[in-house]
Amino acid sequence: MKGQCLCGSIEVEASDQTDLSVCHCTTCRRWAGGPMFAVHCGADVRFSGGTPSRYQSSDWAERGFCSHCGTHLFYCLLPTGEYVLPVGLFQEQDFSFASQIFIEEKPGYYDFSNQVKTLTGQQVFEQFAPK
Repeated sequence: MKGQCLCGSIEVEASDQTDLSVCHCTTCRRWAGGPMFAVHCGADVRFSGGTPSRYQSSDWAERGFCSHCGTHLFYCLLPTGEYVLPVGLFQEQDFSFASQIFIEEKPGYYDFSNQVKTLTGQQVFEQFAPK
């Protein structure tokens, strides 16, 4: 998969993914202005053209963005180096809505009609904890 930020100065490349997840955590909603629609791409993600700015948003993760246009580029798990990328970066890719995470933090003012797997924050931490 290949994508880019809004201004095109940073390009991203990752292995093809088809499943997208929606995160309802308060940090993602504050960062994205709503739930974050994202694809889990693992550690093999490459950025070119420019270097993303990084912000450590918690003890376990950092978020990246283009310092020129502000486009959100990633959420990265520090213990494993795994990247979660906003689905909007990839305009040519087709995705399937697979899951919703941090479901207990979803506010009541929106709902999705898709019947997908849901995970609490605790279940997410257990799933991605280093083994």
